[in-house]
Amino acid sequence: MKRTVSSLMSRDVCTIGMDESLAAIEQRLGERRLSWAPVLEGPGTVIGVISVADLLRLRTQGGDAQAARAWQVCSYKPLTVQADADLAEVAREMVERHVHHVVVADRGAVVGVLSSLDFVREFAQLLKETPA
Repeated sequence: MKRTVSSLMSRDVCTIGMDESLAAIEQRLGERRLSWAPVLEGPGTVIGVISVADLLRLRTQGGDAQAARAWQVCSYKPLTVQADADLAEVAREMVERHVHHVVVADRGAVVGVLSSLDFVREFAQLLKETPA
């Protein structure tokens, strides 16, 4: 049976405005215990993703988290798929493109997110259910 992205994606999505300060982003991601979020230009237009690694890179380079904005440090052109996309195909593309984050969109709206950690959790559950 073919599985789709919707079977594994997280639906509770935290999005970031492209002009938000990195200090505000750090706080929001910390409060929600997230490691990344999609960056939007206006309602629904995904321009990139920002991760804790991006925030850490800015900090280690001496950047000012109050002055820096999401658009300055996010990774552009993220892998964006539809909820009914084949999960195996998306996994293959993630490996080929060396990305850990996928934005799930439907008619211009972000409806979910998927990360490599979601695949690891799924794999761990399968191992748990498989008899030794």
